[in-house]
Amino acid sequence: MWMKACTLIGNLVVLEPLSLDHVPALSEAVMDGEGWRLWFANVPSPDKMADYVQTAMKAAKQGDIAFAVRVKQTGQIIGTTRLYNVDSTNRRLMLGYTWYAASARRTGINTECKLLLLKYVFETQHAIAVEFRTHFFNQASRTAIERLGAKQDGILRQHQIMPDGSYRDTVVYSIIASEWPAVKCHLLSKLAR
Repeated sequence: MWMKACTLIGNLVVLEPLSLDHVPALSEAVMDGEGWRLWFANVPSPDKMADYVQTAMKAAKQGDIAFAVRVKQTGQIIGTTRLYNVDSTNRRLMLGYTWYAASARRTGINTECKLLLLKYVFETQHAIAVEFRTHFFNQASRTAIERLGAKQDGILRQHQIMPDGSYRDTVVYSIIASEWPAVKCHLLSKLAR
């Protein structure tokens, strides 16, 4: 497989391959902010966390990699993120399924997580492009993706049927390999502040 499960270590966080051992801590983390109540987000409720992790682990057999996000200083698990829809032939993948406890938002954690993941995929695995997707109405996610330096590619209209039966318009963003050096400098400068 092109992508390999690994542990990525930064100054703020450790990204470790997701396992069933993370379920109790993730169930606790998701209670902080109750992200599963957002109709446009794909965040599991505490009672669905084991299924969420098992599904991510099954996808790992196809080349996807899901990570638990651990705060380095405290050891606390505060969310997850994932490399998925890995296309080894074309060296493309998606980065998403990211959610954090509310207390971790706007702290530099997301910036460092994305820096670690993008550095791994562009510098170690030599990806050509990394794609991000989010619900049209998830303005917080759209803003966070744009703040990384990703560019909007377009909107897939009525792309998915949501659990409530509504249609999701999916906003697609990407970072391509030639943009990575500038994006990396941008993320490093954000973390230095």
